[in-house]
Amino acid sequence: MRTAPEGRDSRLSPMSSTENKNSQTLMRDHVDNDGALRLERLHHDILAPLIDSFLDAVTEPAARETYLALKDAVEKLEVPPDLQAHLGAIAEVALTSGRVRRQYGPGAELALWSLFQKTPRGRELAASVDAVNAALKRLQGQPLETLGAVARGPGAYALTLRTAELQMVVRFEPGGVRIESLDLDLA
Repeated sequence: MRTAPEGRDSRLSPMSSTENKNSQTLMRDHVDNDGALRLERLHHDILAPLIDSFLDAVTEPAARETYLALKDAVEKLEVPPDLQAHLGAIAEVALTSGRVRRQYGPGAELALWSLFQKTPRGRELAASVDAVNAALKRLQGQPLETLGAVARGPGAYALTLRTAELQMVVRFEPGGVRIESLDLDLA
């Protein structure tokens, strides 16, 4: 049996690539017919302390009630649709801060990322990436004349791509990625 590095829960130790593939297969479809998101025990072990931290910080009764309901749902390993946005918010904070990777390792990060993608926020990010990829197909086969990046503000960047036929500006920001502008027929 493999042991986890000191200070790390052995149930959350990094996975080998074989284990990662098996884990991805097991977590592929975790949405019930009623829209509830089914969790694995690993998700519970990552999320329970994070939800407790949120509960410690929240003073408003309605918000506390929501996070208590989420805690209960995570304990039952099944999150109903009305709590999935809150689950996504907690997962997003944990993923973007690097906390999950630091505390539990890359295997746990991958598991939480897989779960996050099934939340409303995760689906929204995936849709924004799909839209940008569809727009980028217009560039296929065209030589780039100009390529440049600029900062648009804290955490927001734009990448300009110019060919003989078009100029596209792709914006990257914490909320996702999107086409900021597209100018056609530059000739």
